Amino acid sequence: MSPGPAEPGASAPNPSAPQPLQSTAPKRYASVDALRGLTVAAMLLVNDPGDWGHVYAPLLHSEWNGYTPTDQVFPMFLFIVGVSIALALMPRRESGVAAASLLRPALWRGLRILGLGLLLHLIAMWVTDREYLRLPGVLQRIGLCFAAAALMALYLSARAQWIAFVVLLLGYAALLASGGSYAPFENIASRFDSALFGVHVYQIDASGRGHDPEGLVSTLGALATTLLGLRAGDWLRRGQVRALLIAGAVCALTGVLLAYAQPINKNLWTPAYVLWSGGVSCWVLALFHQLIDRRGWPAWGRAFGVNAIAAYGGSALLLYLLMGMGWLQPLYRHAFADWMTPRFGPYLPSLAFALVFVALWWGVVRWLDARRIYFKI
Repeated sequence: MSPGPAEPGASAPNPSAPQPLQSTAPKRYASVDALRGLTVAAMLLVNDPGDWGHVYAPLLHSEWNGYTPTDQVFPMFLFIVGVSIALALMPRRESGVAAASLLRPALWRGLRILGLGLLLHLIAMWVTDREYLRLPGVLQRIGLCFAAAALMALYLSARAQWIAFVVLLLGYAALLASGGSYAPFENIASRFDSALFGVHVYQIDASGRGHDPEGLVSTLGALATTLLGLRAGDWLRRGQVRALLIAGAVCALTGVLLAYAQPINKNLWTPAYVLWSGGVSCWVLALFHQLIDRRGWPAWGRAFGVNAIAAYGGSALLLYLLMGMGWLQPLYRHAFADWMTPRFGPYLPSLAFALVFVALWWGVVRWLDARRIYFKI
């Protein structure tokens, strides 16, 4: 689901200054594994409450415009996808490996990620008796962004990557503005995706209009997030932590200012959302690098990070199987809601179910990591 840095290694020895690249061999950063893993754990937490009717507000996405902690989860993951591409591919390219020989497996991996997303949606369609297959999705978006960012990492210079980032933001902002509305179902992204995919989208209103938060048009914004991660990963491997901090401040401030013209909106992945969430991601990466790689703090979440496919895909499959067998709601009711709701109200048991679900998969990935079993596609 996400590209991990290719080889283990140590971070730059001097914690205070940018470092020249001593070797083009890929390095593995525990901070990146930990951040990827905690992001996957957060995905499971917000995706799997016991009762969708009773979820604490910070664990819900914004209904439309706005920003909650949950709205940071997916852009953080795509940001880390970009970081990981920089750590895995750029050193090999600099060592003289032909770009074409690196691109082929990267594109094939992106296609496999996309295919896994479609397979999970096919299983969901089967167990829920839905009449149609949802085509867009989280893994589908990750696969597309992974392939496109790998292509840019291999064939574009740093300057050209920044130009591509700016062009994406400006072009996408202009495209959204040309639609005349940012409202649900009325914006140009929803209208285009509805026309392209028909009923194969996440949501359809009473008049037949469609919208998908992982639609094709808004993937332009998601790709910009991945490109920002690509540049951040290059700074990380060069020890340029100050650049991360400055970029975080510039992006976040620009995102806030841009929000006066276009909203911060996760559903549309607007440029303001790209910049604000990207700024936060830069700061969090710098923090994790400082605490884990340089100060030696424990890399909490690493087991999730090195087995992201097993955790995300496996958890989705388990949930669909429980739904298909009719066990999910009885399990939640008997193990959580029946005895907790009278004492604590309906919100706590819903959260408790999600926490236990995350803990279950934490145990699974820890077991896999202890046996050095890693699922990759």
